[in-house]
Amino acid sequence: MATQPAWLDKGDNAWQMTAATLVGLQSVPGLMILYAGIVKSKWAINSAFMAFYAFGAVLICWVIWGYKVAFGKHMLPFAGIPGPTLSMEYELTQALLPTSGISANFPMSVMVYFQFVFAAITLVITAGAFLGRMNFLAWVVYVPLWLTFSYCVVAYSIWGGGFLAVLGVIDYSGGYVIHLSSGTAGFVGAWWIGPRLDADREDNRPNNIGSVLIGAGILWLGWNGFNGGDPYAASIDAGVAVLNTNICAAMSMLCWMLCDVAYYGKPSIIGAVNGMICGLVAITPAAGVVAGWSAIAMGLGSGTVPWLSMNIFGKKVPFMRSVDDVLGVFHTHFVAGIVGGCSTGIFATVSGSAAFAITNPGGAIAGNGVQVGYQIAGAMFVIGWNVVWTSLIMCFIKYVLRIPLRMSDEQLLIGDYSMHGEEAYVFGEGSGAFVNGPLRGKEIRGAAMGEDQAGIIMGKNPEIEERHTGSGSGSDPIVDEIKRD
Repeated sequence: MATQPAWLDKGDNAWQMTAATLVGLQSVPGLMILYAGIVKSKWAINSAFMAFYAFGAVLICWVIWGYKVAFGKHMLPFAGIPGPTLSMEYELTQALLPTSGISANFPMSVMVYFQFVFAAITLVITAGAFLGRMNFLAWVVYVPLWLTFSYCVVAYSIWGGGFLAVLGVIDYSGGYVIHLSSGTAGFVGAWWIGPRLDADREDNRPNNIGSVLIGAGILWLGWNGFNGGDPYAASIDAGVAVLNTNICAAMSMLCWMLCDVAYYGKPSIIGAVNGMICGLVAITPAAGVVAGWSAIAMGLGSGTVPWLSMNIFGKKVPFMRSVDDVLGVFHTHFVAGIVGGCSTGIFATVSGSAAFAITNPGGAIAGNGVQVGYQIAGAMFVIGWNVVWTSLIMCFIKYVLRIPLRMSDEQLLIGDYSMHGEEAYVFGEGSGAFVNGPLRGKEIRGAAMGEDQAGIIMGKNPEIEERHTGSGSGSDPIVDEIKRD
């Protein structure tokens, strides 16, 4: 029998790996399915693949240098010393965050993977603002750069023992590190990339609401690991975090649905999903340090304030309308993250803070009103840092690397096939979509486009006798037809 170190707690180790897997499932396949269903059919593959690529790319960057920037030994007040986590000796040692001095009764390998799934989902959430027009090559470059210069810095500052942790900012499981960061970066990045085609913005109906609900369900239950895993133990506080997570999500969903009924006269399924997400985001910074009644109050706030932001402020303010944040990441993650962070400063309890092993003497309800100020200060840093670095990264990709951030109008008209040589749905052998109208100022007939409106007809293509299959490599008569002048 293999020997077990005295520090290993098998229950904690099993729960931490389970929690990490639950969070991983939120991205792959949770948000992949949600994204593929919530966009127009011509963007289903590209949207899902942006999430799929980010998940894999973040992992490789994380184990080579990212983890130690976020959780390693002190280098700067906002960053650790970069380095790999791949030696067997390192992976077998007891989990320890060296700057903060926090340890856990499971190995470093589990800690590295657990923190990875949080880093990955942050990029996946950000992608929700970029869907339907970002150049995939630009996304390939953006992911490792933003992970390194934005996510890792904020993670170290709050979780890794950096200056915001020393200040006393409470972020139980990522309301700031993940959601406020992704909400800020998504909105700023969407401004830099530019909008979708006008026709796609005007007709943006989801192609499969059933898939959206499946993805939302995986996201909701996966949040049990998201918040329940952050005590780094199968502890009593983990149970509190899981219960509060579900209370807040349910309350927020119901409030959003009631707002939809009051304002539009009908309960919207997509609206209910947004309400659920806002509740999950809002409770995240507070999950294990607030009481159940506070979770209900936070759900009330997250089900109404982001609703007002999305449905009133977002639609009536010209600048907000000009920024094409496809899935409303600003409202569901930035605004909900602010609601949650400030509410944490109000509702944090002394006993909950002690159970989470932090020294904060609760929030405003416990007589520690200054905690609200700490939470606001932390939010300001996260917002400012992400505005600057997201902009710098976008400018670097566009002006230094000379990679367009946005696809061409021709590619945007086509959709998935133009970028990946594949389409989400094929309706029978020999079926496809073909143009019956102008393209580049000429009348073009027979080029597969993957669209279903504006003069583009779904059906058997009469002018292409042979259509190559596969991933798009080699000669393709469809592509040749599109390129023909």
